[in-house]
Amino acid sequence: MSLDAATVRRVANLARLRLDETEVEKLQAEINGILGWIEQLQAVDTEGVEPMAGGSPVAGNLRWRQDAVTDGGQADAVLRNAPDREGEYFGVPKVVE
Repeated sequence: MSLDAATVRRVANLARLRLDETEVEKLQAEINGILGWIEQLQAVDTEGVEPMAGGSPVAGNLRWRQDAVTDGGQADAVLRNAPDREGEYFGVPKVVE
């Protein structure tokens, strides 16, 4: 499968990209190269290969931990080295543009 220049222009328009003619030609070549790699990957025989989730074969065996705060309430320790402090928050300079 390969894309023609009109399709590249349409995709660029949908993505709100403004391309001149040389950029269309360059992008067309790059997209067609990517599609060529995808065709090669689709030709690989994956019969008998189990799908993996997250790239790790042990991802389904991981234990879940409790979703609980374990180290909260340490504002003084966290802010001890802060250059400026306003109550329990970091003090930052005001930025006006």
